[in-house]
Order: sequence, then structure tokens, then C-alpha cells
Amino acid sequence: MAALRTGSGSRPAAGARFFCTAGRGLEPFLMREVRTRLAATQVEYISGKVFFTTCSDLNMLKKLKSAERLFLLIKKQLPLNVSSVSKGKIFNEMQRLVNDDPESWLSAISIWKNLLELDAKKDKLSRRDANPLKRKVGENDITNPKKLKTEQMQELQESRECQLEKQMEEETVEHGGFLTSGEKPPEAFQNDVVKAAGTPDRKDLTFRVSCRCSGTLAKTFTAQEVGRVIGIALMKQYGWKADLRNPNLEIFIHLNDIYSVVGIPVFRVPLASRAYIKTAGLRSTIAWAMASLAEIKAGAFVLDPMCGLGTILLEAAKEWPNCHCPQRVLILLFLTFHLGKSLS
Repeated sequence: MAALRTGSGSRPAAGARFFCTAGRGLEPFLMREVRTRLAATQVEYISGKVFFTTCSDLNMLKKLKSAERLFLLIKKQLPLNVSSVSKGKIFNEMQRLVNDDPESWLSAISIWKNLLELDAKKDKLSRRDANPLKRKVGENDITNPKKLKTEQMQELQESRECQLEKQMEEETVEHGGFLTSGEKPPEAFQNDVVKAAGTPDRKDLTFRVSCRCSGTLAKTFTAQEVGRVIGIALMKQYGWKADLRNPNLEIFIHLNDIYSVVGIPVFRVPLASRAYIKTAGLRSTIAWAMASLAEIKAGAFVLDPMCGLGTILLEAAKEWPNCHCPQRVLILLFLTFHLGKSLS
């Protein structure tokens, strides 16, 4: 199984299996980073991808600097055999990616949902802490009379709404209604069970499939054909609904001559897209890798005379805030001063 079982909390009990895409030659940097930053285990790589297991939350996963995109792994297996079999048999093998091991799919969906819920809770708490506490109206407080009138009107409206709800409940009981205020309808109870189980409701979940095919398979099938086959299998197996524009869930599939990988993108925006880099220059992952090779220490000066847009300096300043990263003008002045001093 690609994704391990989940515990009662918001985190996987024994960690979850992830993989990241990386630029060619950056796999060693990414392997080293997931070990040090995420305390990852079972780290392995193939060309362009690094697989690992970790218990880290989304806030820690967002800090990966040498990765392009992050995925929650559902399946990783041998490539599909397309040499001497018919198209129908190959379609059946593609459908087996969905039908053979439904537990790995449900487990991955559960972990994905738990990660998002935990991130949403932390975001709500941080926003609540950022907002100042509202002052209560007291005897010694000086308040605006207009504001006080609006608050009183809101209280009156809320009390009227409560009275109307009570009247509606009494009418349902008098007319022999089966539902009282303390009971829940079967649909609500089913939703509670689904939430407790940690798996999303099949009827509400929408998805789309993103495929990437290379090698021999790409000569026989297009990515659209593969996506259509996988999408139909998912709808039949789990009852999900396809939505190409705004889905709740995206399924990523990469099929080639070396492996078959299925995963869920954890973030819609790639990790390589940095919010603090406004103008695209050198690739951010490459800039971070070049800065990491310098073994920057606290208090060190990071100089890049031909810095261009300064991507390496930006990555160094973000990753090592205790170092000094002067801009181009300051660097030229620094070099001019020291060269003139050495010549004299």
C-alpha cells in the first residue's frame, strides 16, 4: 500500500507516503532536504522523482525548496506491458490501477482530507489570534450610541429567530413529526459517520484526472485517452463525479517504460512558485541548490556580482536570515573598495 493507515488524529499514525517532482540533477538535493527538514524515512528516487515517508504537516511540507511539486502517493508499480497485447487488454490494466486495491485509494483520500482539515484549523486559529479581542460593553466604557442601537437591534432579531425556531419545533411535534430537536435525520447521521471515518462523501466529491504518458505507451495512447479510462473507472468504483474546471480532488498519473505512478497533488500551486520572487529569473529550485552549496553560516556575506534578478540572493536571504545579502550596487561598491585597497 502506498499510503499508510491513519490514526484517530489529524496526522497519519505511521506517516504518509509522498513523492516530489524535481529538476534533472536536483534529486540528491531533494533527498538530503527531506531527510533533514522533514525527518523523512524510506527515501528513494527515480529520475525526476523522490519518494519518502513522513509525519510532517502541510506547514512543514510547504518549506521544501528543491522540489517542483508535492504529491500524496497512491500507487507505484511496474510499467504497463504494451508490446504485444491489444488495446482492450491495456485498458483493462489501466482500470486495474483503480480497481485492484481500493484500500490504498481510500486511505490516501483520508490522509489528504486530514491534512487539509488540520491546515484549515491552524489557519483559523492564527487568524483568530491575529484579530484583537472585542471589548465588551461595560458601565465605564464610552461607546457610540449608534453602534449600541445596532447591537440592540441585532440581539432583538436573534431572539425573534430563536422564538420562531421553537415554534416550528413545537408544530412538528404536534403534527406527529418523527424528528425532534434532539434527533438527527438519517442523512445527517450518515454525514457524521463519514466525517468520523475520515473519508469524504462519495456523492459530494468531484475530481479530474491529469495524465502524463511517455515512452512506448505515448506512441499508442494519448493522455486524454488514459485520463478518460481512469476517470470512468473511478466513477464506477467510488461514485465520484467528474469536474474538469473546479474539482475537489485531482488525480495525477504518470505512465512510462520504467514505472506507473498515481498520486494526489497536495498543493494546487507548485512549491517552486515562490511568493517572494516577483520577477522570474533563474529557476528558484536551482537558485536554492546553488546557495546551499555555499554552506552559508550565520553572519556571512553572500556576494553575487553578476546576480541578474538576484534570485540566488533572494533564496539565500530567505533560507538563511542571519546572513547578509547586499544588492548589486552594494556588491560593486564592496568589491571596488577592497580591490582598490589591495592595489594600493
